Amino acid sequence: MNDFSLDLQSLINIQENPFVLIDKDYRVVSANHAYCQVYGLSPDEVVGRLCHEISHHSSVPCHENGEVCPHQKVFATGEACQVLHIHYDNHNRAERVRLKGYPILGRDGCLYLGEAIMPQGPSENLNCDEMRMIGHSPAFLECADKLGRVAESDAPILLYGESGVGKELAAEFVHKQSTRGDRPYVSVNCAAIAESMFESEFFGHERGAFTGCIGRKQGLFELADGGTLFLDEIGEIPLSMQPKLLRVLETGEFRRVGGTVNLTADVRFVSATNRNLLERVDQGLFREDLYYRIAGIDVTLPSLRERRPDIPALADALLARISGGGKNVPRLSAGAISRLMSYDYPGNVRELRNVLQKAAALSGNGMIHARHIQFDSQNEGKAQMATQVGIPVGHPAPPSILGTPSAFSIKEMEIRHIGELLEQHGGHRRTVADILGISERTLYRKLNRYGLHSEK
Repeated sequence: MNDFSLDLQSLINIQENPFVLIDKDYRVVSANHAYCQVYGLSPDEVVGRLCHEISHHSSVPCHENGEVCPHQKVFATGEACQVLHIHYDNHNRAERVRLKGYPILGRDGCLYLGEAIMPQGPSENLNCDEMRMIGHSPAFLECADKLGRVAESDAPILLYGESGVGKELAAEFVHKQSTRGDRPYVSVNCAAIAESMFESEFFGHERGAFTGCIGRKQGLFELADGGTLFLDEIGEIPLSMQPKLLRVLETGEFRRVGGTVNLTADVRFVSATNRNLLERVDQGLFREDLYYRIAGIDVTLPSLRERRPDIPALADALLARISGGGKNVPRLSAGAISRLMSYDYPGNVRELRNVLQKAAALSGNGMIHARHIQFDSQNEGKAQMATQVGIPVGHPAPPSILGTPSAFSIKEMEIRHIGELLEQHGGHRRTVADILGISERTLYRKLNRYGLHSEK
């Protein structure tokens, strides 16, 4: 610490959150009291140690474990950066943290990384009743951080994602992280409701409202009053029901079927779909005004192939769930883990769970080997072909793979152009739409069609 002035060390110490200075070789040269307290070490025990040994309990830097490393960013560019990580405290408890890395020039003329650490809540806060949202991959951490931030508002949220990515878990996480976390959470799959029963399910009914109705029933909005209502597969709501849903979202008022009294409900609305709703708007299958009412904030959940580093931890958690949380939890051999990691999972986490259920039954002795890991033969063939040519499952092959010259199509050129504009303008849709000379709605539709994502 002799290379730093007393003033600099004093500035470090007055930081409320943990703060640490790290040299180009990943070694800690100074830390404040909060940092030492979190990791249960004295200043003398901290200085000189590798930063990743302290915070990650790892012998290698975090970028070698798949995380975006602020050390690399700062020393490569000389610019500040911000990332999300999983850190481990002195009790080996995992915690999500936001790191802000700053370039700091020492009195010796050397560049150092100044790292501010802001806790985002222990990873146990990600627990849900069915299973945990688990992960440390950049795609997962970015999504979890966005969900945590949007949970703070009361705006409606639309979750996008492939089937099986865990949209219901994400909705429940949003509810638990919100100010309504101690109020009701009501979930329903719209695809499972018969068209004739939608109004009764949503708004309830009075005694004698229709044939066979023998009593009063509360609807989903009444049950969720003060809390959160999650509508999965919202694209399946019949057109005849959509105006009534729009009205209650705008006014908070509704009537039970067969009722004459206006009722009110204060509900946070979260919905999810694996469909392109704007395409359904163009097809006349979904109301445009309802779409813009439910899509106050949109969040796209990553597929399992986009967060491949999370597969081993997810597999362990799923096996514990499958075994009922007892002592005899099946274990995965190195070969089994390698085989699990090599597959692209068109069915995402749901498919991984099914694969593990079958493997646990086949193993018999509690050790799951590669031969016990069995995938759907058709999907596995697609995954192997895609792996050989470097294309994710579900994405079209480029022209050269299909036997035509490797020239860019107009569609591919448009995808590249839009992607570059989004990157240049910080993901701001309105600016990019103006540059392209199209409406923001048309741009939004193209983003969904091409699998491009924008934060704004």
